[in-house]
Amino acid sequence: SAPAKYPLLDPSKTYKGIVRDLIHDPGRWVPLAEIELETGQVFYIPAVEGLYIGQVIGIGSNAEIANGNILPVGAIPEGTQICNIEKNPGDGGRYARSSGTYAVILSKSGDKVKIQLPSKKVIEVSSSARATIGVIAGGGRLEKPLLKAGAAYYKWRAKSTWWPRVRGVAMNPVSHPHGGGRHVGRPTTVSRTTPPGRKVGHIAARKTGRGKGSRVKGP
Repeated sequence: SAPAKYPLLDPSKTYKGIVRDLIHDPGRWVPLAEIELETGQVFYIPAVEGLYIGQVIGIGSNAEIANGNILPVGAIPEGTQICNIEKNPGDGGRYARSSGTYAVILSKSGDKVKIQLPSKKVIEVSSSARATIGVIAGGGRLEKPLLKAGAAYYKWRAKSTWWPRVRGVAMNPVSHPHGGGRHVGRPTTVSRTTPPGRKVGHIAARKTGRGKGSRVKGP
């Protein structure tokens, strides 16, 4: 799995790159685009929809406003769909990197740009932070049903995720503190200092449940 981020380049220059390959990475939800610059430098970024092998892309503040090009957000018009946005200039990309996602430039003020993320949260980044124009590829991934446990097994094995995750109440009492019946059968709150093996449930919870009763509203 290659690092998928923008390279460190001279911000005063505009570069041209060519898409050498589109790579399936089993550890990610999105394909990677292998980009080779005219200088010979090669880097990888999450591919956007519509990107193809052999496509020439522009990188820099004077690059064309076109799908797949990489520009500082300050040089991109408001309302444009962008992805793989840098949180800080030079960090390689932090926001809107998952399959089928994109962000929208809302407004500009001085050297700051307001961007609406896929979660609808609005953030403010430096106008020199870079972003890719377009929508991350792989959209609709969640629309296809897994259908069987074997498909879920291979899906989560690539991510090194704990699967299947058996409920404690479904286990035997020797295997889990909540095991041995249809219900937990004991308080689920445990102390922060509880030893491993018994430290399960609501750890150091201030309150649990739905919060019945009246609440006093503040002024």
